[in-house]
Amino acid sequence: MGTYDSESREAISVLETEIDTAAATDVWEAALAARWQGGSVWIHVDVTAANLLLVDGRLGAVLDFGCSAVGDPACDITMAWTFFSRESRERFRERLPVDDGTWARGRGWALWKALITLASALKADDAQADLVCLRFGWRLGARAVIEEVLADHRLMT
Repeated sequence: MGTYDSESREAISVLETEIDTAAATDVWEAALAARWQGGSVWIHVDVTAANLLLVDGRLGAVLDFGCSAVGDPACDITMAWTFFSRESRERFRERLPVDDGTWARGRGWALWKALITLASALKADDAQADLVCLRFGWRLGARAVIEEVLADHRLMT
């Protein structure tokens, strides 16, 4: 998470008139404080609906291992905010063997990606920012993902 600290804080600053920057900073700092204490595990880094193959309504495969690495599994739960609604996110979490720290870091990963996507779109005056998110395999645009992340954090604190 620390690798993305300055980038996240810069995006929060750029988005000062667009989002609740105090809440975004709180979410980001909670993610930084929840350090990964476990051993390295294989991670996909880009788990999105666009990278999942369903067979008869069940997960059959995870595709697109261009980002596969060893590290913190929190990055692989970002789809909790980019794809699921509040109710389905709660069910997703119930079925995952993750602790509160991993959930906070996952929320931070989702926030980071949405922040830099929205900030980049605004800098480029790109009215099609939400289309980029759809190509990522997200259910929502970047601004809506940020709102989902902030709402989830408020529920947990």
